[in-house]
Amino acid sequence: MTRREIKDYLDSLCVRYNCAAFIDADPVSVPHRYERAEDIEIAGFLAATIAWGQRPTIVRNGRRMMELMDDAPYQFVCQSEPEDWEALLPFVHRTFNGDDFVYFVRALQRIYRHHGGLGGFFRSSFLRHREMREVLSEFRRLFFPPELNPLPRHMRHLSSVDKGAACKRLNMYLKWMVRRDGNGVDFGLWSDAIPASALYLPLDVHTAETSRALGLLARRQNDWKAVEEVTAALREFDPDDPVRYDYALFCAGIYKELAG
Repeated sequence: MTRREIKDYLDSLCVRYNCAAFIDADPVSVPHRYERAEDIEIAGFLAATIAWGQRPTIVRNGRRMMELMDDAPYQFVCQSEPEDWEALLPFVHRTFNGDDFVYFVRALQRIYRHHGGLGGFFRSSFLRHREMREVLSEFRRLFFPPELNPLPRHMRHLSSVDKGAACKRLNMYLKWMVRRDGNGVDFGLWSDAIPASALYLPLDVHTAETSRALGLLARRQNDWKAVEEVTAALREFDPDDPVRYDYALFCAGIYKELAG
């Protein structure tokens, strides 16, 4: 296909999949349970954190996380104390366990008490750096302060762009929080400070497979260099909102419906 044909094909898939009907089966359904911005931010971050594996399992376990936080994530993060964290210990999603959950809640508590919350941090960090790669790097340093010694094993659950990781889950989370297109999927809570043009594609096995099949990605590894390559290609189609093609690429991969 020509570049024009690829764009038209992806645009048609955007119409089909970037819509409210997509929500229930996707991890984005977890933050959609809430209306308060802070609840959405926290629920979205935790759901994105465990977003690997089968989508039904991710959605089920994401909702379980919320239940363990009394279905009030912002209140739980801000007001919970050590005795409350014991309720989180039975949680397991693949290699993410209750100890990891407790660390993440404690880190979020610190961020909301001292750094303006997730929205406050990401807005201010982008205004400082104007480049999302630098924001991702700064966020990981905030989440795992360098003074921690020894460094916690929980670090494996928050990818490091400095080590070349694709950071799929963080990029997916940022997509949810930043994009605003009126289709009802993404929230656009931070669109006042972060433009959609700054986002990077959440690259996983499905979006990568489709991107390579369409000639949008030549790199074989699913790493940060691949993220930069495919996002640059998508910016040719829509420089203001390149990651609007995320669901198109993802669903073309999982539903095996590449155009011939």
